[in-house]
Amino acid sequence: MTSLLNRLSVAYRTSVNSYAEDIKSRFINRELSWLDFNDRVLALATHENVPLLERCRFLSICSSNLDEFYQIRVAALKDQVAGEISTRTPDGRSPLEQLQEIKERTQDFVQRQEKIWTDEILPQLELFGIRVLAWSQLSDHEKADLTKEFDQRIFPILTPIAVDPAHPFPYISNLALNLAVVASDPNSGEQRFARLKIPKNIPRLMKVGKANSFVLLEEIISANLSRLFQGMKIEQCFVFRVTRNADLSIDDEDAEDLLAAVEIELRRRRFGRAVRIEIPFGTAQSVIDLMCEELELGVDDVTFHNSIIEMKALSQLVSLDFSDLRFQPWPPLTAGRLSAAEFNGLSIFQVIRERQLLVHHPHESFTSSVETFVEQAANDPKVHSIKMTLYRTSGDSSIAKNLVKAAESGKQVAVVLEIKARFDEARNIAWAKELEYAGVHVTYGIVGLKTHSKCILVVREDADQMRRYVHIGTGNYNSTTARVYEDIGFFTCEESIGADATELFNYLTGYAKEPDYLRLIVAPHQLRPRLLELIHREATFKTAGSITIKLNSISDPTIIDALYEASQAGVKIDLVVRGICCLRAGVPGLSENITVRSILGRYLEHSRIYRFAHGFDDQSPLHLIGSADLMGRNLDGRVEVLAPLTHPKHRAWLDKALGFLLEPEVPNFALSKDDKWIYNSGGTQNKDAQQRLHEWVVATQLR
Repeated sequence: MTSLLNRLSVAYRTSVNSYAEDIKSRFINRELSWLDFNDRVLALATHENVPLLERCRFLSICSSNLDEFYQIRVAALKDQVAGEISTRTPDGRSPLEQLQEIKERTQDFVQRQEKIWTDEILPQLELFGIRVLAWSQLSDHEKADLTKEFDQRIFPILTPIAVDPAHPFPYISNLALNLAVVASDPNSGEQRFARLKIPKNIPRLMKVGKANSFVLLEEIISANLSRLFQGMKIEQCFVFRVTRNADLSIDDEDAEDLLAAVEIELRRRRFGRAVRIEIPFGTAQSVIDLMCEELELGVDDVTFHNSIIEMKALSQLVSLDFSDLRFQPWPPLTAGRLSAAEFNGLSIFQVIRERQLLVHHPHESFTSSVETFVEQAANDPKVHSIKMTLYRTSGDSSIAKNLVKAAESGKQVAVVLEIKARFDEARNIAWAKELEYAGVHVTYGIVGLKTHSKCILVVREDADQMRRYVHIGTGNYNSTTARVYEDIGFFTCEESIGADATELFNYLTGYAKEPDYLRLIVAPHQLRPRLLELIHREATFKTAGSITIKLNSISDPTIIDALYEASQAGVKIDLVVRGICCLRAGVPGLSENITVRSILGRYLEHSRIYRFAHGFDDQSPLHLIGSADLMGRNLDGRVEVLAPLTHPKHRAWLDKALGFLLEPEVPNFALSKDDKWIYNSGGTQNKDAQQRLHEWVVATQLR
């Protein structure tokens, strides 16, 4: 009996382990996939077809990306470990296992990034007379000039803070650049540790003379420490930086005043728990131990550097007057029908009334379409009402200013403003106050949900009837990012979509159950089941089925499993994923009919496009555009909107755009069956998908 029980126990454990391995083999870890994405961005800094200063920009973007990753994702994992939460991810990893892999990957990433800078980009910059020098490389005359500038501009604003029994270890601000100084008394030999914060209101790269030569601000300060620690001997000096948890922790249901609650949390963000220290290789172990102890971190939380800490500073070089070393600008065009309307003195409402309008940013101008739509609505006496969602916008937003103008002129204006949009909270709070002061009805959406949808509803009294004009987009109402983010905007006055938009805003601003929509697909209640229904329907067509999806990220296990099932039924599935991808591609018996590629370039691919070959009817494909990625947060924790595009010209446009992205001859990163991203340089034309699309848009406009 004992032997039988033992055999059954072993069989059970084997079965459980086999199931666990099966679960793990179906998914890529979300956090590691994000690191893969940042690796792809870093790879652009090595590509010879990318102009030199743009390669500096990609190095800068990598650093900025990694900062946000640590502030949010790593901080969340550390919170789970501290809370003794051991729940495993769909790929089978515990929080602690993920942190360990992230640590190893990050250290390797930093070393590769620095090697690209020092061994590849820096020498090439010098060929064009652009130099980033060490203090030791400067002439005596250059040192004297910079020392004079130090005395006049820098020294008066510096504040050294010593650590001793009378001075506790100072608070280190999130992402602030600092100098750690170990100074000793020449007489007593007593050593003290001091921290010196590098000011942010002075350029990090200080110009040397009149040429395009620069030296890091911290090098100038380090060379002049005797002015700050007079009579002391400087034993050691190095740059360091601390990253802190920057996520907001707000319970909508407990917050009586959400605006005030977010403002309080923004102040607290500065004091979030430390999650990472960045220091140079060779730092004395005693200093590392002191900093780890004071910041309550372990050695695994330290990232070591051989070069510039915080390469975001390299973005300063991109603005240098070397046009040949940057991407040649592609001026945005005014969409053909809008250009003709402007020439003929027609309003944008007349254009939309004639036929639905599709615009593709930044190839087609955001200003002449979306901003003009809001501006004309604000100035048009026949417009009675403007309603819109605002997730992210610019500080000088003309859209927000026109909403103020509309409200002050007596129009009914309502804005669902998401004040919890990460890292844009302060700006959104400022706009919320200004809009409310002008008489705009400002609400913050549904408790427990972020409002991520991009929608504008304008009600206008036309000659024949009261008509609703709607804009639905894939990107934010932000004129700054609209110049570099690839997005799609759809304008319509179709009655059913106007009715849906009205119901959506009533749901967001009022007190009602979410309605059944006629045309729009809205999260969190309808989007997941509708997408699953569309995937399963396509699977019934087997090898005749086809699904194409372009989006930022895919990580939802249920959706991924549905795509695996469709693949196994024979459906051809092409995914264009810019960032996180937890789906495995091309794996025999699982996803052999799924391809995944990532397109990165001068524009940030941001639009979400869903195409189901048999989604509309047995003969016609269904095209959807909107704000939703395939992540749990989009499907279950946000208000998202997808809109169907039915006009043949619009569907053909989307097919053309997807076609450029999927062409074998364009450069791309392809996900292999062993979960590696392989760069394919493309064909002999040396034109990427974005360039091909832009040239096609120009040719189309000129016809």
